[in-house]
Amino acid sequence: MGAVLSLIPELEQVIQHGTRQKRVETLQRVTALFLHGADRYKDDHVDLFDQVFSLLIEEIEAKARAELSNHLAPVRNAPVNVLLTLANDDDIAVAGPVLKLASQLAEADLIDLAETKGQAHLQAISVRPLLGEAVTDVLVRRGDREVAHCVAGNHGARISASAFVSLVQRARDDGILAEKVGLRPDIPEPMFRELLTKATAVVHARLLASATPEVKTEIWRVLAKVSEEVGARVGPRDYRAAQRVILGLDRAGRLDEAAILAFCSDNKYEEAVVGLGTIAKVPVNVVDRLMGSDRPDPVLILCKAVGLGWPTVRAIIMMRPSGKGTSTQGLDSAFANYGRLSTATARRVVRFWQVRQK
Repeated sequence: MGAVLSLIPELEQVIQHGTRQKRVETLQRVTALFLHGADRYKDDHVDLFDQVFSLLIEEIEAKARAELSNHLAPVRNAPVNVLLTLANDDDIAVAGPVLKLASQLAEADLIDLAETKGQAHLQAISVRPLLGEAVTDVLVRRGDREVAHCVAGNHGARISASAFVSLVQRARDDGILAEKVGLRPDIPEPMFRELLTKATAVVHARLLASATPEVKTEIWRVLAKVSEEVGARVGPRDYRAAQRVILGLDRAGRLDEAAILAFCSDNKYEEAVVGLGTIAKVPVNVVDRLMGSDRPDPVLILCKAVGLGWPTVRAIIMMRPSGKGTSTQGLDSAFANYGRLSTATARRVVRFWQVRQK
């Protein structure tokens, strides 16, 4: 500690008359001294360093402040006042390390920063190892898409019921957010059911690929209920004639993707449904319910599982009862989802459909 005290005369000279470069050099020396003995310093020693740091960083360039921030942020007993000064810096390169790592920042300080700073600062706060509900409430309310993703994916962040409601609402149009929210172990059951009901089938498939056995059971229960409701709303069709046609093609070895596409082009709905179900080895009543969904995502899973190309998938989507008015944007979204969906995941979902029906 004597080394710091011996710097006092030099500090006064540097602060009164020193150049910025001299301040930086002195700051580096003081930082090295602090880091060397940080684990041994008592509170009064840390307070002295706090005063010295605060004086030295008043008129130095951002690069030097960022360097100090990176050094102090992970130190358990780093001086609080200088940490707050760095955290409030408008330059995220300076504020970021402290916002992400400094455990000394009080919740009230984090709330104030989250209420007043920009999105980069909010994102840095959102990845802290531990976050209280009061902080995450502000982050969810003020944060953009990336901040919401970070909060939802941070399992050390406590999320209030009202924040969950907001995240689930935002997840309707954001598949990545839906996955992150759905995989949180603390999501309330009513919110989880609502998330599944509103999420796309691609999100369902990804959740199933990552979920625990208990969560998978709940996902299937909700999806089965939705599927039954869709089937009741659409009503039964008579597939007997189409089944005879498909059986003949299958026996002749002519039932393939080209045949499915031809049925779609000729507007032969029943033949296309039975043909798709036969290729996928999924009962026709299941394919019927999937085709009757308001969204194309269940059909995407079925088509991906059997490896159909996008032109055929597009034709099947457009043939659905609700697909006639599909916009270009809707097709673009379906194309993107089809590309993101893995064949392995799609086949796992289809196997469940097969087993459940049996």
